[in-house]
Amino acid sequence: MVGKKSAWAALMAFILCGPCLWAGDVALFVDLGFSPDGKTYMFGQYGVQSETLRPWADLYVVDVGRNNFVSGGRISYVHTDPVIAGQDGSGALYRLIANNAALAERHRINYLFQGQPLFIALNGQDAGSAAEFRDFEKGESYRAALSASVEGSGESLRSSFHISLERTGRDGKKQTYTVGTPQLKRPQITSYGIKKVMVAPHDGSIIFVIEMRKQSANGFDVRYMVEALRL
Repeated sequence: MVGKKSAWAALMAFILCGPCLWAGDVALFVDLGFSPDGKTYMFGQYGVQSETLRPWADLYVVDVGRNNFVSGGRISYVHTDPVIAGQDGSGALYRLIANNAALAERHRINYLFQGQPLFIALNGQDAGSAAEFRDFEKGESYRAALSASVEGSGESLRSSFHISLERTGRDGKKQTYTVGTPQLKRPQITSYGIKKVMVAPHDGSIIFVIEMRKQSANGFDVRYMVEALRL
């Protein structure tokens, strides 16, 4: 039988080294669903701080048409105590969701109206700067290319990105879109990648899940954000 000290050491090794080779802490993304009309979208992320071993979570509600957070739509939580062996920090997200049920109700979020995946970077595969995918129900194909710009270094590092999206319809006609806010400079973010692409269950709005690597004392942390496009 593995003793408590051995299990604790194994947990620390997993958090600090195991999930990947970043050395910082790695978030897990959670799709929490759309409103019935597809106008709002909720997602969360959670993890364990690599230095303190305290579980943390973030909760977000997005106005899909504006591609921005709704008022009061960003909430974070860090638990006061470290996780025990075998826990992954998801409890912090569950607590955050339970304590903010009114937020989901106000924006009519239905946890069963989750996005339909069109593209997923497989486990062990880095999120990349390009993705090609199809919506077989609508007979449409997509080609997405992410362009990033990084300025400065160390504490002064700032970066931005945008996605160039080409959609080809069933009739062969092409449409192009620019997704994102290239003028927004984010501090300490060293790189971006397309981790997942989903469509809303009813109106076909597209959600890009973006993986970000952020500088930290231990190397860099992995966090997620979304970019939304209402078609």
